[in-house]
Amino acid sequence: MAARAIWKGVVRIRDARVPVKLYAAVQDRGVRFRLLERATKQPVVQSLVHPETGAVVPFDATRRGFVTDDGELVLLAAEELERLAPEPSRDIDLVQFVPSAAIDHRWYVRPYYLGPDGQPERYAALAAALEQTGLEGVAHWTMRKKAYVGALRAYRGYPMLVTLRPSEEVVSVEQVEAPKGKPLDDRQLAMARQLLAMLEAPFEPDAYRDEYRERVEQLIDTKRRGKEPARKAAPRRKRDAPDLERALRASLRAGGQRA
Repeated sequence: MAARAIWKGVVRIRDARVPVKLYAAVQDRGVRFRLLERATKQPVVQSLVHPETGAVVPFDATRRGFVTDDGELVLLAAEELERLAPEPSRDIDLVQFVPSAAIDHRWYVRPYYLGPDGQPERYAALAAALEQTGLEGVAHWTMRKKAYVGALRAYRGYPMLVTLRPSEEVVSVEQVEAPKGKPLDDRQLAMARQLLAMLEAPFEPDAYRDEYRERVEQLIDTKRRGKEPARKAAPRRKRDAPDLERALRASLRAGGQRA
């Protein structure tokens, strides 16, 4: 089944304009359950309840509030927040281009494929330029009343737009305690490299699946057909891990290599 566009925009690089369509590059496949009353099996609904009286509060009778670090409550009206929303636009503005290594994986959030929306020559030129230069463009755009910053990059001949996290959400690695302990000697380091080399192989994404979701779907299908699911044996307790050198030697021996 052909992919369906979720939004239309225009990539702007100074005076150049490339009309595009956005397509989701990933999809959420989580299993969603209905919450039921145990006795009647009827779906239950969530309500806003006053914490002191227990009375149900209609949504129209609510307003938003923010509690500051010192405990002060600041009330906000819906129209006040609405005035702060970004102006609607179809423009995807490129503000700069950077080497691909300049943006590491911590920043990436959600990818979108870009397809042509007319003017195929401009679209093809954009795709070729991204592919040949290896550069990534830093872009700003507004989609569905939300402002985004993203990276425009090439993926197998297609332009791809990846949303980026704001800088305040990315934690610096310097905040993590640095590794400590005795450095590996040359022999241990050589064994560690051998161990890594034993597992070296091309990445095959189809081999990595959401096994828990598949087991849940299988359980649902089994019960739908009126059968009882098989019970899984309890996992064995793992022994305490040996020291690093012993673990490396054992792994290499199991793989048929000399340690």
